[in-house]
Amino acid sequence: MIDLHYTATPNGLKVRIFLEETGLPYQVIPVDIGKGDQFKPEFLAIAPNNRIPAIVDQAPADGGEAIAIFESGAILQYLAEKTGQFLPADVRGRTEVMKWLFWQMAGLGPMAGQNGHFRVYAPEVVPYGIDRYTRETTRLYGVLDKQLVGREFIAGEYSIADMACYPWIVPHEMHGQVLADFPNLQRWFHTIAARPAVIRAYEGVKPAYTRDKPMTDEERNVLFGQGKK
Repeated sequence: MIDLHYTATPNGLKVRIFLEETGLPYQVIPVDIGKGDQFKPEFLAIAPNNRIPAIVDQAPADGGEAIAIFESGAILQYLAEKTGQFLPADVRGRTEVMKWLFWQMAGLGPMAGQNGHFRVYAPEVVPYGIDRYTRETTRLYGVLDKQLVGREFIAGEYSIADMACYPWIVPHEMHGQVLADFPNLQRWFHTIAARPAVIRAYEGVKPAYTRDKPMTDEERNVLFGQGKK
């Protein structure tokens, strides 16, 4: 059994997609990041960077005690190796997938995340921040669009690279992007969106950046105001 400590953010959803794709038994343990659940001692014992998602594998392959993993890319790699799915065994195929997984972790996710922050969550309009991160998001979309020329999926076969990238493309409108400008990416996006496991993972999930009420100063401080302590 996998314990998935989870909020339905892009990083949380990429892990849930994997679990739905493989049918690996799991249970969701909600983490309310707006209320500060990520700073509770029991969560920090699993994820010392106080970010979701995190997992605890109650039945690791070596038969030993439970293994806790944080960082969504590390979780995807671990689960792919555990199940032998969605990560090629040959050195060339594996390397291709890992390149694009790291690309998402280091580029697409952080840049799109900052894009969304300045567009939606910043308490004041910062034109330079909006322009900077919108342009970088556009550049990264272009990189992915070129990679998908003549390929159904990012690294050839469907893999954890696709699962990692897809949730960060879902909020393209809120990131100031037009999918029609990237025809290969658009085709890939609709292919992933139609997968039954992806549909299940997104069931009941609200569109990104939507809220029932405006963010309070307390919530903003919890999410974005943490310092060294």
